Formats: sequence, structure tokens, C-alpha cells
Amino acid sequence: MQRIRVLVVDDHRIFAESLAAALAAEVDVDVAAAGSAPAALRTLDRAAADGRRFDVLLADADLAAPLLAVPPQGSARDGTARESPPRGGPPDGIALVSGLRTSHPYLRTVVLADRDDPRRAAAALQAGASGWVAKDSSLSRLLAVIRGVLRDETHLPPALLTGVLRELTAARRHRTESERLVESLTPREREVLRCMVAGLGRKAVAERLFLSPHTVRTHMQNVLGKLGVHSTLAAVALARRAGVGPAELEPAAAGPLTVP
Repeated sequence: MQRIRVLVVDDHRIFAESLAAALAAEVDVDVAAAGSAPAALRTLDRAAADGRRFDVLLADADLAAPLLAVPPQGSARDGTARESPPRGGPPDGIALVSGLRTSHPYLRTVVLADRDDPRRAAAALQAGASGWVAKDSSLSRLLAVIRGVLRDETHLPPALLTGVLRELTAARRHRTESERLVESLTPREREVLRCMVAGLGRKAVAERLFLSPHTVRTHMQNVLGKLGVHSTLAAVALARRAGVGPAELEPAAAGPLTVP
């Protein structure tokens, strides 16, 4: 029998333990739990290193402070343990799902939510989630979703379908407009924008592109003006919608300071 390895990530201990215990009662399910995004990432990494990768991750949509975790070599059948990992991980389950799309692309993810929210459900799908399930759903429903996402199915509550489609359509419109604005930038301005997306300040951009800080300031002002925004944060958000990735942060080769 092929077993399904499930990781539950939720900062409410009673809910996480109860759900893990219920899932562990299934003969073909092995389950572990983590109480924070950092704990979940450590568990996933250790499991992958041991050749025992998880198949499905169930993430609380409102993941917050860490409370509990289960070591990867054990499961809910072995009990749970408290831990206090450092704070500073992703602010919610949707952000965690987004990060896992790159670090653990084989993993199917399902978001568990206290309430139906079309906007957040659409955001979860865009982040890479395969399903959105209400926390008050039946165990049989949740198991059907777990098995369904392993067949590459996408699961949403029927009542959310119209709202989610509307949100995805609106997001596509925003993306198209954002792409048009980014295309109005010069090649140098696009380089500066990618540096902004990478979180580099004016001095760091100047050093990276071999420009003077004054020239970088001018480019940044031009970027904000052409994108129709008033802050670096807004410019980065628009760039992300347009699919602009961050500049690679490897040290650039030494070269002369130039001012175009």
C-alpha cells in the first residue's frame, strides 16, 4: 500500500493535534504537525534529506505565532512536542505556500481557512495551492481533497467558484496593465527596478550598476513616475504583478564608474 505523507501546519495546538490524530487513523496516511512556517520548513527539509518527502501540506491560512511541531522522524502516532522557533517567517499560510512552490515543487499544498474568502482563495491558488478547504469541513471531505490534489486536481468549495474566478480575472487585468507600464521603462530603468525588487537601496544599486548615486536617484524617480506610483514599495508590488523578478545578488565584476 502506498502511504500518503501529510504535514499539518497550524499554530492552534488543539486543532493541529486533533486533525493530525484524525488523519493518522487512516491506514494509508502518515502525518506530522508543525506550529509555524519555520518549523514546517525545517521538517520538510529534514524529511527530504532522509528520502522521506511529504506529499501534501495542509497550511492554516492565518498562520501566526509558532506553538508546536513534530520531529520529522516521528508522526502524530508518536506524540507532539512544544518548541519555540525564532519568529520572522512568512506571515500566513498563503505566503508559506508561495515559498514552497520554489523550495519544494513536488509538494501539493492545501490551505485550511476559518471562513470562505474569494480574494484570499484566489491568492492561494496564484501562490501555488491546489486546494482551499474550510476548517469545519468533514474529515471525509478533507481526505477526498488530499487524495484529489495528488491526482493533480484543484479543489475549491462550490460556493467560492464564482468569486474566485472574478478575482483571478481582475488579477489578470491588473497584471496586463502592470506589464504595459513596465514595458514603458528603458532597459536601464528596468535594471534599476529589478534591483529595487531585490531590496537594494540607492547606494547598493549604484555600486552594482557602476553608476553614481545621483544617477541612480534620477532613474528611481523616473521609474516611479512612469509606473504612476509614489513609493518604492508600490513600485515593487507593481513589478511583481508584472512578473518582474529580482536582480541576481551575486557580486558584479569590478569595472569603472560610468554615468550614462
